[in-house]
Amino acid sequence: MNYIKIFLVMLFMAGTMQINAQTKPAVIKYKVPPLFTQLGGLRDSIAIPLNEAENIIGQSLKVFDDKKGSYTISSYQFLYRKRGVTENEETGKVTPMTSIVSSRFKVTPLPEGWVSQVREQLKSGEELFFFDVIAKDAQGRVMYAPNLKIMVK
Repeated sequence: MNYIKIFLVMLFMAGTMQINAQTKPAVIKYKVPPLFTQLGGLRDSIAIPLNEAENIIGQSLKVFDDKKGSYTISSYQFLYRKRGVTENEETGKVTPMTSIVSSRFKVTPLPEGWVSQVREQLKSGEELFFFDVIAKDAQGRVMYAPNLKIMVK
């Protein structure tokens, strides 16, 4: 009698495991619409005058689609490529060089410390670059938005 009970329990467990193993979660395919990253009125890679770059750096970064639907920004990275010079101590020769300052942010616009530092140091020929922009739609779906590169004239 005990063997029959054990056998039935084992048979029941095997059937349950078989049913669970064959069930797959439903995958809903979603086609991401064309997204745009915008700072002020600027989209895509663009070259702008120094005074306009100083004004626009303090504005909010935005992501929207081709139907003007807006998206929430989860995070993004900002890179400021600065021009400078370095002097060879032995020869006294000055050579141009570039350096970068970059960080990841979860708020937009950039924090005030970053905005004021960039405004003070910004010169013609430098670059402001927003990349790895991660956005969420109203349903919570996460997607990458295009990069935004601003060259200063």
